[in-house]
Amino acid sequence: MNARNTYCLTVWLMLLATIWAKAQPLRLTLEEVVQMAREQSIAARQAATLQKTNYWKYRSFLADYKPQLSLNGSLPSFTRSFIQVQQPDGTIAFQPVSNNNSLLNLELSQNIPLTGGAIYVQHQLQRFDNFMARNTLYNGIPFAIGLSQPLFRFNPMKWERRIEPLRYAESNGQYVEALEQVALDATGLYFDLLVAQVNLQIAETNRANNDTLFTIAGHKLELGKISRNDLLQLQLSVLNARKDLASARQTAEVASLKLRAFLNLQGNEALRSFDLAIPAQISTFPVDIQQALNQAFANRSDAIAFGRRLLEAERDIEKARKENGLNAVLNADFGLTNRGARPVDVYQRPQDRQFVELRFTMPIMTWGRAKARTETAEANGQLTIQTVEQAKRTFEQQLYTQVTLLDMLRQQVKLTAEADQIAQNRYQIAQERFKLSDLTVTDLGIAIQDKDRARRDAILALRDYWQSYYTLRLLTLYDFERNQKIEGKRE
Repeated sequence: MNARNTYCLTVWLMLLATIWAKAQPLRLTLEEVVQMAREQSIAARQAATLQKTNYWKYRSFLADYKPQLSLNGSLPSFTRSFIQVQQPDGTIAFQPVSNNNSLLNLELSQNIPLTGGAIYVQHQLQRFDNFMARNTLYNGIPFAIGLSQPLFRFNPMKWERRIEPLRYAESNGQYVEALEQVALDATGLYFDLLVAQVNLQIAETNRANNDTLFTIAGHKLELGKISRNDLLQLQLSVLNARKDLASARQTAEVASLKLRAFLNLQGNEALRSFDLAIPAQISTFPVDIQQALNQAFANRSDAIAFGRRLLEAERDIEKARKENGLNAVLNADFGLTNRGARPVDVYQRPQDRQFVELRFTMPIMTWGRAKARTETAEANGQLTIQTVEQAKRTFEQQLYTQVTLLDMLRQQVKLTAEADQIAQNRYQIAQERFKLSDLTVTDLGIAIQDKDRARRDAILALRDYWQSYYTLRLLTLYDFERNQKIEGKRE
């Protein structure tokens, strides 16, 4: 076999493999679809990206309260121009200047959350070049320690250290909730397609059965065992079955496209059809309402947000009170300084350097502005307390309803499964009786309707149960089946 034939054979084998892969349906269970959605859906990736952003925001917040080392300055700072100089007689003269004034400053600073101030250690060196006089001077601060301390003022750092950890914990809860929401959405799309596939199977079975029954009815008409009206009724059933089959195919295709897009399938998997399994069993784990409430308030981002919002309300009240009175800032530093013609002169026998400054602002007449701001903050605080309390009660009611609903739906699944089995058996008996001329067309039609309705009700009951199951997980962020808190993977 030459190289050309080998190449052609390889291409044909690859083409056949691709066609075969596309032709094979993608067989999936509900658990597999949920896991795929959590791992590769766009919604899950967005949640992971947002959680990563919140993580680095929190890291940035923590870094603000650690020592900061910085180097700043101006190098070079060259000037060549004319400047105005006032003469002894009061006149102005414009003198030429040509110099370079460079500065380097190395500083180590540390915020003080307890007081809202900052302390720093400083080292500075300055060089001045006078190109007109052709001389160079150095000035510097070999060492200085300073303090900047607000007095009688609102301290934002104290509140940030209480609020930001809650905000970060809230974002972690939101990430886990987002993954559970993905699971809930995937469950809805799974059952949308499953219901469509079951309807398609029902439509295909009904079309085939109606064709067979119509053929049998034609022979029975010739034998005088049924009326022409019964034959026309069966013929109408055949036409309706074909119409229902076309509609069911369209609905199943649309549902398949929605699930495929949500799962973000790529490559050959994006071209394969779905073959979804009907969940055969449901878990019978107990759910205690008090445990559900405890887990919800311990894990949910909403519950964490309740505490954060109350703290923010307290912060705003304190801010309004303290910023409406005496505000002062104490700036002080102590160190060593010197000057000279050489850099080394700065460090030889340096002199003391002190600086103390107290800046203050005292409102005297504000026409009630201070009181209005304080009253507004306190009113907003009361509104926040009331809003949070109402949200807590609404959340408790929602959770209680979901727990009781899950128990009811578990029983509903069992009952509809039994009804489905009975309806299927009854239809088989009715079909045989019709073939033996022992059943009317009307009774056969009723048996078909009951069979189809029972099968749909069984699937819909499963859908309602699993959506309720994942909703309870979403509301509590707790897995009652395994008795453990739901944790999201960290990026």
